[in-house]
Amino acid sequence: MKNTLYYILRLTMVIVIAAALTGCQKPGSEVLADGGSEGQSAETGSEVSQNTEAEPASLKIGVMPAVDSAPIFLAAKKGYFEDLGLSVDVQVYTNAMNRQSALQSGELDGAMTDMIALVNNVQNGFDIKVTTSTDGAFPFLVKGDLKEGGPVKVGMMEVSVVNYLSDRTLENRYDVEKIYINEIPARMEMIGKGDLDMAVIPEPMASMGELNGLTKVLIENPDDFSPDVMVFTGTAINEKADALKRFHEAYNKAVTEIQADDSEARAVLVETLKLKPKITDKILMPQYHLARVPDEAYVSTIMAWNERVLGKKIDLNYEDLIERAFVE
Repeated sequence: MKNTLYYILRLTMVIVIAAALTGCQKPGSEVLADGGSEGQSAETGSEVSQNTEAEPASLKIGVMPAVDSAPIFLAAKKGYFEDLGLSVDVQVYTNAMNRQSALQSGELDGAMTDMIALVNNVQNGFDIKVTTSTDGAFPFLVKGDLKEGGPVKVGMMEVSVVNYLSDRTLENRYDVEKIYINEIPARMEMIGKGDLDMAVIPEPMASMGELNGLTKVLIENPDDFSPDVMVFTGTAINEKADALKRFHEAYNKAVTEIQADDSEARAVLVETLKLKPKITDKILMPQYHLARVPDEAYVSTIMAWNERVLGKKIDLNYEDLIERAFVE
């Protein structure tokens, strides 16, 4: 009887211990044939990460009311940034000086600018670099008929792409008097009143002038690269590299879509910039490129123009101006 009781107690203890050991196994973990479990490597037993989502990130950028901004506007509208876990606050500036001040004061991580302004800013000690070229269209708005070879008053911004392109286009064709006006709407108002003979106005704003009776003439860019660029501060490049990588990925996705059909890009420009729908089909759209940076020969051309025309001594290298990490 004692032996029987002893064996019953011993069997009970075995059952209890077995049940306790079974309860210690992780819920949902299936034991594999080789002794591993789901979520672990069968060879090493090391845990495999199941979370492949990127950490949320944010950027604040400044752009101009120009066709260069279309890929950014489209990427924001269609959720391409959001799909990559990136929040992008896009601020539109009509005055490039205000945009530049916001960038220099740290309000912005990056901004749309041009190679001429970039060279001057970096030469003066501001830590910014190009991460991609953008693609613009810069027509002249003309008031009345102009006689080639005669005097013309041309409205533009001094340290800017419009000054550079004006020289490339008008040199040896007219006797040019340059009138420096930073604000785009002010340039449009002055040419409308007849205070200027022509003004360089980026698209799609130029199409609004055409709608008001001015003549729109496209400036042909003779170079392989656009002088327009997207720059980011050294702080953003160093501390937000992953966010910048996602930004360029979403930018490329939007560019690919525009290359196939630019109708939605036209519509988003009109909607975002609050322009008249009548100009939608009149906008001169450029050939958009995937993210790329200008080559050394082009950068040398820009620096030489800065020295010759603006009288600025430039002592910079290609690497001082260009960050290739996000296009390679």
